[in-house]
Amino acid sequence: MNWDVLVPLLLFLVIIFLIGIWSNNKLKQSKSFLSDYFIGSRELGGLVLAMTMVATYGSASSFLGGPGAAYSIGLGWVLLAMTQVATGYFVLLILGKKFAIITRSYNAVTITDYLKGRYESSTVVILSALSIIIFLFSAMAAQWIGGAYLIQSITGLSYISALFIFAVAVLVYVVIGGFRAVSVTDTLQGVVMFFGTLLLLIGVVIAGGGLDQIFADLTAENPNLVTPYGNDGNLSALYVSSFWILVGVGVVGLPQVAVRAMSYKDSRSMHRALIIGTIVVGFIMLNMHLIGVFARPVLPGIEVADQVIPLVALEVLPGWLAGIVLAAPLAAIMSTVDSLLLLVSSSVVKDIYVNYLKPDATRKNIQKVSYGITGIIGVIVFLMAVQPPDFIIFLNLFAFGGLEAAFIWPVVLGLYWKSGNKYGAMASMLAGISPYIAIHFYNEANGSLFGVHTVTVPVFISLIAFVIFSLLFKKKIKLNY
Repeated sequence: MNWDVLVPLLLFLVIIFLIGIWSNNKLKQSKSFLSDYFIGSRELGGLVLAMTMVATYGSASSFLGGPGAAYSIGLGWVLLAMTQVATGYFVLLILGKKFAIITRSYNAVTITDYLKGRYESSTVVILSALSIIIFLFSAMAAQWIGGAYLIQSITGLSYISALFIFAVAVLVYVVIGGFRAVSVTDTLQGVVMFFGTLLLLIGVVIAGGGLDQIFADLTAENPNLVTPYGNDGNLSALYVSSFWILVGVGVVGLPQVAVRAMSYKDSRSMHRALIIGTIVVGFIMLNMHLIGVFARPVLPGIEVADQVIPLVALEVLPGWLAGIVLAAPLAAIMSTVDSLLLLVSSSVVKDIYVNYLKPDATRKNIQKVSYGITGIIGVIVFLMAVQPPDFIIFLNLFAFGGLEAAFIWPVVLGLYWKSGNKYGAMASMLAGISPYIAIHFYNEANGSLFGVHTVTVPVFISLIAFVIFSLLFKKKIKLNY
């Protein structure tokens, strides 16, 4: 048990729990439980908005899975990962003020609320809620696994014990605090991620004997490690370019990110978040993945690639500093888990229970159901994470692609194309999700279809379906903008 590493991490968790308690007290005083619990009463400032987007998007994939893939594949994966730099910029630029204004006019607290108001269709609502529930379970399982690996590396506990500790810690603070606790702790966690990344980069470069020595060692082991094509030459220009859809422009369709664009206070906050978020994401993504590659000569032969970051931190830094630095991946994982938990919970509670099962539910009743559903979801994800895959990043990217195929066009064209209607939205969702799942299993067995990422073809099919069905079944909709 590395107590010198563990103590800073425990202090960090204590601070997070205190924020959760503070948020719970604010929650009791709020006028609308649903609005406060799920989107923080739309009070986010620029810094908090930027950091909550960074922390939500920066997850176990960014801090464990991504560096683990870079450790195995080389600098080619770093190039691929940098397609994520403009993520926050794209989301806030495309959705922008219009999305915030429209979601307020619909009194929307979830992405499904917005789709319900825009398309006036219960089928669209149910498809949306089911898509979120199905795909986000995969994303949450990836975070649970990442958190367990991190705790296992530090404490020496078994994987199952570490998984249990992580699950309990996250569930307690999310259930009591809601979105406000999530957004405030995301700000703290974003700052920790930024400085933790910087310290670890410096530590691994020094331990590797400087950049010249690290690159010499990588080249001597396998020259492909320092090329854009990966250790086995399989990263083609077409495949890497297709990641611009998955982790660049397509992120607009991720409900857990898009919901941030309806929660800020004013346009000044949004403009500040555009700048801060882009800088922070770029810095963290570049350097965390570089650390993964640079760790290869420092700690060769790591069997579980997803454990690269905790193992290299323990190797190159003093114990107390490693504890502070490892708060960064823990922060990333917890901040993503809490956001995903709330999103799935809101899909069940707000989109299904309140909309269809019990529209006259009292505040006390909604509160109990929200807490209960969040807890049940956490238990299910815990059971899913008991048998982890080889690379958690691919589990996370599967969830990303599925959500983007389902939501990107109903969200974006719903804002900017007045002729878009419920028939187009339904067709787009079905035409996105069905081929996405089919192509995913095809790629698993036969390699990449057309040499691009799985999400590429379904996104274009869903766009065509949205346009064709909206034009075939024309329906005039009175819009609020």
